[in-house]
Amino acid sequence: MKKLLIILVLFTLLVVVAAGMTLAGIYFWAAGDLPGFRNLTDYRPPLVTTVYSRDKEVIGYLYAEKRFLVTLADMPDYLPKAFLASEDSSFYQHEGVDLMAIFRAMVVNMRHGGIRQGGSTITQQIIKRLLLTPEKSYKRKLKEAILAYRLERYLTKDEILTIYLNQIYLGSKSYGVEAAARTYFGVHVGQLTLAQAALLAGLPQAPSRYSPFHDFSSAKARQKYVLGRMLEIGWITKEQHDQAISEPLVFKSMPDPSWKVGPYYLEEVRRWLVERFGESTVYNGGLHVYTAMDPRHQRAAEIALRSGLSASSKRRGYRGPIDSIAKDEFEQYLKSHPVSEENLYPGAWIHVLVTQVTKKGAQVRFGDKTGFMPANTMAFARRKGVKVGDIIAASVESAPKSQAEDVTAEKKKSEASTSWVVNMEQEPIVEGAIVSIDPKSGDVLACSGGFSFERSQFNRATQAERQPGSSFKPIVFSAAMDNGITPGTVIMDSPFVYVDPFTHKVWRPSNYGGKFLGPMTVRSALSKSRNLVTIRVAKTIGMQKIIDRAKALGIEAEIPPYLPVSIGAASLKLINLCKAYTAFARDGSYVDPRFVLSVKSAWGEDVYTSQVTAVPAISPQNAYIMASLLKEVVRAGTATRVKKLGRPIAGKTGTTNDEQDAWFIGFSPYLLTGVYIGFDQLKPMGRGETGGRAALPIWLNYRSVVEEDYPVEDFHMPQEGLTIANVDGIPMPFLKGSEQALAYIDDEENRIDMADPNAPLARGEDLLRQMF
Repeated sequence: MKKLLIILVLFTLLVVVAAGMTLAGIYFWAAGDLPGFRNLTDYRPPLVTTVYSRDKEVIGYLYAEKRFLVTLADMPDYLPKAFLASEDSSFYQHEGVDLMAIFRAMVVNMRHGGIRQGGSTITQQIIKRLLLTPEKSYKRKLKEAILAYRLERYLTKDEILTIYLNQIYLGSKSYGVEAAARTYFGVHVGQLTLAQAALLAGLPQAPSRYSPFHDFSSAKARQKYVLGRMLEIGWITKEQHDQAISEPLVFKSMPDPSWKVGPYYLEEVRRWLVERFGESTVYNGGLHVYTAMDPRHQRAAEIALRSGLSASSKRRGYRGPIDSIAKDEFEQYLKSHPVSEENLYPGAWIHVLVTQVTKKGAQVRFGDKTGFMPANTMAFARRKGVKVGDIIAASVESAPKSQAEDVTAEKKKSEASTSWVVNMEQEPIVEGAIVSIDPKSGDVLACSGGFSFERSQFNRATQAERQPGSSFKPIVFSAAMDNGITPGTVIMDSPFVYVDPFTHKVWRPSNYGGKFLGPMTVRSALSKSRNLVTIRVAKTIGMQKIIDRAKALGIEAEIPPYLPVSIGAASLKLINLCKAYTAFARDGSYVDPRFVLSVKSAWGEDVYTSQVTAVPAISPQNAYIMASLLKEVVRAGTATRVKKLGRPIAGKTGTTNDEQDAWFIGFSPYLLTGVYIGFDQLKPMGRGETGGRAALPIWLNYRSVVEEDYPVEDFHMPQEGLTIANVDGIPMPFLKGSEQALAYIDDEENRIDMADPNAPLARGEDLLRQMF
């Protein structure tokens, strides 16, 4: 008996050892190539990068997975409980693996003859999603269990639950509870109700199948299941349960502002971010990017640019409707083309359907709304005409009110709250850009690089290189002021012929309009944008000094030393020329334009802070002289329309040969704005499409909106180095000591004499005597 007992004991020990060795073998077989989980203990999931305006308004999201990081403290307490009730109610009791849950799942699955319930804990689900492949095998399940147990030794339960609620996919491209709250209910996670939280908690099992967007009844059934589990466990009361069951569920997504306001601005920021931080960090890093964009400025700039491009297009005639449909197609068209009221702000463009045309204008419809289009806005289409059934472009002028003067009084009353006023537009082929900079800081407050970002993502403000025409002349005259020429210097505006010493080609430049005015002062010549005067100045001081001045002002383009460059024959970017002009608006130093002010990590750490970069370029005295000369362009030159603002404004128009490009750059001490317009494929825009007619109105429409944001401010004259003298009866600043340096530039060697060869010299001498 004793021997038998010993044998049984030994046998039992052998079995235990064998079992232990078998289990150990299984463990080492499964654990031999387990991954580490450093990326879990230092959790950094793919997150949405958020781009903000200067007033913290969201202007766009950049992401690979739509996920926003939130903590348990950000959530109502019933939200994590809802997920635990649905997925792992014993989460805070087990150590990573719940054997009882596994057993229950086996019983249920055996009873139904298939997989109906899983036994994985939340910890195991994290391991499966972040560390292991999705393959279904016993080895993977063992690895999952081992890693889950280990993970619970490294992280707290709250940390694991936080990872889960931020990582879980909840359908409709939403990762994590914050993204899901925005997608399904249009709120942040902290604003979710119990009913909404329970619905989200029912999604992880099958996000597509239980999506309320696709199958509301299935989603509602899952919600009831989750609420029932919460009641069963005792996490909510019967009253809370019943109230949540009966709460109506309204599904709406939080509007995504991306690429709506300032799409060209956002794209410029995106390209800068990718260049600096890399694509992976931008699309997965959850950065918080704070830009210099002012939404009010941006909207005004976009509306002004679109309106100005459309106006230029209208001057070339009506091309016809976008489409035309029969009356029996009206309702189907309107139903399939809804228009949200939030997109009907003044200046917004829409497509409208013409339903009636009279002498007073046209009745139009768009979506479920009606509008009236005044006849005066349709004048450019008079030759071809507008017909019932035409689908045309229009811009919103005002909020709903009845303007349909041609309808009956009864109909007026019935439509008084639903009729909008819209203006007829025409989508242009011509393109353009506008950029607006604070010259004190370099902050780019607004930037739009074309008529439509959907049509073309090419940013003509920052990427296009075009000839600036006369808007380059201030650089020439800035160099001239430091090389013996003053605002009072008299220079001949007469025909000019030049033979290039290298190519031997003959160049016969002319003024716009072909006329010559004889001798005139620099002040008058620049205000009237006389090409021949500018060329003579350039020839007198030498092109190298002009090139040096351009480089000193931050011009980045390669500029050849040829005389035609003096009147804008070199290709420049709009934003680069605006940067050069900032030196005239301030103390002679230019500032680098800033789109991005700062960047923070997903965890709130500072990763980039922009500094104002001011580079000395010209003297404060030179800057003030140039600002004063360019104020004359507005007072009595090619930009007199700007006087409408009633403020001290300096600026310069620019027009290239055959009106292929039109520019205007205007500035005050507090704001500098540049506009360019022209076809992408170089061709004439049409006679009269000058800087003053095509580009300046865009500038003026934008500035008319934002000027009231600033107090009236004039340019500040340096206390030293300048004196004031009259030029053409106008007080102008001179470098001290130069006011008596009378100069008269005739350049007879290159001049083709006018009808009376002696007249110009006599008139020039008379001018000199009158001035001083």
